[in-house]
Amino acid sequence: MQRLNKSNLDKLADTASLPGYDRDAQKAGIVHLGIGAFHRAHQAWYTEALLNKGAQDWQIIGASLRSPTVKNQLAEQDGLYTIVERGPEGEKFQVVGAVKDVLVGPESPATLLEVMSSPDIKIISLTVTEKGYCHDPATGNLNQSHPDIVHDLENPETPKSAIGYIVGALNARRQAGEKSFTVLSCDNLPNNGEVLEKVVLQYADKFDAELAAWIRANTTFPCTMIDRIVPATTDADRGELEGKLGLRDEGMVLAEPFSQWVIEDKFCSQRPAWEDAGALLVDDVHVYEIMKLRLLNGSHSLLAYAGYLAGFDYVSEVMREPVLAELCQVFMDREVGQTVEVPAGFDMEEYKVQLRERFANPGLKHRTWQIAMDGSQKIPQRWLQTLAAQLEGDGNIEYLCLALAAWIRYVSAVDERGQPIDVQDPLADDLKALVEANRGDAAATVAAVLGVKAVFPEAIANSEKVQTTTADWLARISEQGVLAAVKAAL
Repeated sequence: MQRLNKSNLDKLADTASLPGYDRDAQKAGIVHLGIGAFHRAHQAWYTEALLNKGAQDWQIIGASLRSPTVKNQLAEQDGLYTIVERGPEGEKFQVVGAVKDVLVGPESPATLLEVMSSPDIKIISLTVTEKGYCHDPATGNLNQSHPDIVHDLENPETPKSAIGYIVGALNARRQAGEKSFTVLSCDNLPNNGEVLEKVVLQYADKFDAELAAWIRANTTFPCTMIDRIVPATTDADRGELEGKLGLRDEGMVLAEPFSQWVIEDKFCSQRPAWEDAGALLVDDVHVYEIMKLRLLNGSHSLLAYAGYLAGFDYVSEVMREPVLAELCQVFMDREVGQTVEVPAGFDMEEYKVQLRERFANPGLKHRTWQIAMDGSQKIPQRWLQTLAAQLEGDGNIEYLCLALAAWIRYVSAVDERGQPIDVQDPLADDLKALVEANRGDAAATVAAVLGVKAVFPEAIANSEKVQTTTADWLARISEQGVLAAVKAAL
């Protein structure tokens, strides 16, 4: 079967929307670190819309900092890939041409640094997940003992971390007398631009104090809020698309119809007019990101841990279980929704209904196991900030503690049927050891896990209410199973 590439695009004219611009006449204006499925279905999709409207020189050079997988997928396809948009009404296909090239950091760090340092590049954006920031989630500080950070400070010409690449490229700009670039975080972190700025400056302070001062004076780090459900693509998905298009697309991505991007309008360089593609450019992203992180991501994580323990592979299956669908609603209504500020003119009730409909979309095979990854890095912003707000206001914390108990049960690495769980988390071994050391004693287990300072702030770790409520849930889940325990409590 032929691979999708620019020479056979015309074969798809009747089945997919195609790039409507001359790709060869475009320069790249963006380097994106972490060119996984989410970037290709979100930021690249918005940029593609602008290129189709006549925008010039805003193609993207993608970079992988670990694996050559995406480069291998797209190299034979001239950077082209298909977004398969799956909704309740069916599928739509769009071939995207916004990605000009894909580089792999470990293959040639010097090449990636050189491209990032080019004055043609106005924006360095990134989706490297929470752990890619090499920071302590509890404090936001750079983890200076992180192996990649230690390596990068000693070997600045061959960085491994996104932070090392960003500071290295900024250093090259300064030395060449060129303007700085905007650094645009697109990860699911509250105040993501501020988090990134803090770790970049802390790294730069260690590397070169004069460079750090130059960065402070010349570089901006806008905050963003990103939202689109993008499940992992499987070989079955690729085979299905091949049958429909008649071409093989190794780089395809899946996405729901909904997409949202809110961007703080704080650029030190030129930028694409992303607002013309539907993005919101605002003075303050905070209210949007808190709403999304706590309601969407927080609920998603709850459904992932409870759903996985209950034996469900996909979130849409979890939402078809009445007990867990009701749990999702009460989690939003009684606890999380009490802690978020509503933007002017925004219908919060409709937003919560819309979220539950999106979770239930049967066209998206979003694995509970995928969402459950890296929980120790995610739950501070998804649950713990909400929990802190509820404690401060003497609000209800019952279901937030249930969520914590489900996560603790999950990181034990054995499911309710006695089968091993492949827990993907930087702290997986440590967490499993804590659970095993206190097996059979829910209170001791909870106290030990809450004592992990890299995850839990003292106000939560030392809260008797949090400890007892979470331990009660952990005991019930362990004895009855998650479905029976939740059903009895609702």
